[in-house]
Amino acid sequence: MLEKQLSFWSDKGNVKIRLDNSEAIPVSFRELVPEITETSYLTHSIYYYPAKFIPHVVRYCIENFTKNDDWIVDPFAGSGTVGLEAYLLKRNSFLLDLNPLLNHIIPVKIYTGKSLLSISILNNLLNDMKSSKKTIYRPKWSNLDYWYPTEMLDVLSRYWGWQKELELSIYSLIIESSLIKVSKHFSYAEHKTPKLFRSKSKIKYIDEILKTNWKTKLESMIYEFSLDSIGSINELIRLTKDNTNCVIYKGGIDSSRYQFDPNIEFDLLVSSPPYLQAQEYIRTAKMDLYWLGYSDQDIKKLSKLEIPYRKPAKLIQTETLEKVKSQLNRKDFITLLDSYFSHTINAFENSMVKLKKGSNACIFIGNPKIDGIEVEIWKILKEYFLDKGYYFENVYEDKIKARQLFGSRNNKNPDGMKSEYLMVLKK
Repeated sequence: MLEKQLSFWSDKGNVKIRLDNSEAIPVSFRELVPEITETSYLTHSIYYYPAKFIPHVVRYCIENFTKNDDWIVDPFAGSGTVGLEAYLLKRNSFLLDLNPLLNHIIPVKIYTGKSLLSISILNNLLNDMKSSKKTIYRPKWSNLDYWYPTEMLDVLSRYWGWQKELELSIYSLIIESSLIKVSKHFSYAEHKTPKLFRSKSKIKYIDEILKTNWKTKLESMIYEFSLDSIGSINELIRLTKDNTNCVIYKGGIDSSRYQFDPNIEFDLLVSSPPYLQAQEYIRTAKMDLYWLGYSDQDIKKLSKLEIPYRKPAKLIQTETLEKVKSQLNRKDFITLLDSYFSHTINAFENSMVKLKKGSNACIFIGNPKIDGIEVEIWKILKEYFLDKGYYFENVYEDKIKARQLFGSRNNKNPDGMKSEYLMVLKK
């Protein structure tokens, strides 16, 4: 399949022509989309989620490849960044993700009501929570006591029991999102890193605050998080008061097997798939999911569907992938690659088959290292989809500004990836 030789640089309408588009064009999406001044603006930060899609990239793709009322699909929706940016820009979105947390995030993050929310109603509910002593809710987690000191678990269980008896509303969901944050903060689990793990430093932190007036601090944090959220949602309501677009979301879904309505077609795919060695999103969200009412059995069932724990459904072969595999001595790393590309590509293909002819797929991903060998994921995906009849339009390299996960831990690549890549295909 011939690759297109024209590379469209959509920086306010400028067009650049290159003779060879096999190398990435260096860009800064933060500079190309200056109207977004911070990644956590509006409701993007109501729920914590690891490795979030930066909204600048999403907005760039939506503005350059769609028009009002078009449909956008994301098979790896994560925290719903694509959905929120689509809604802000008057597009419709269809979001899929294996993590059922998506079902709890979207109603709060992309609130589609038109009436401003009442701070006094929220405050009254929070005051009622503080005095409530009736219902207790404890997650169905076999080793719950490992993660909490008894005193904190008792208080959190009381607040959660009260929340679960509330009538379902945007106010109850705002409080739920705040309880999620404090339930991790007041536990032995590290609350500043994505992975769920118990550390000596966090145990020391909890032991120290137990000697203080920690209940007042916990309550204050719930109020603070809830009031911040209602402020962000009200700002979203003001910005989208004339918006009537749809946000369809399906959490707890294997996007590689999801059966779309035969009549639906999409105008754009925008997605950032899981990273090669950071794919345990269910395990990362375990504490949140248990408090939200999921059981050990529920979470184990979903965890088995995460890419590192699934056998490849088919063997992907491309020139770049075979070259990487030839340099690896460990069989488990080769198996990981086979599983990763099999299930990642299956999920993309399942959504891309619903793309209209002439529409685009925008895939944003970094190049991780496995056993010290760089894996150019975008290039492997490019080779695969070219063979399937897609056209390769461009790839952009965006330098990562500030992110270092697990820098203090034993990590073969403590500095993390230096760049991420946006690859644009056309059907």
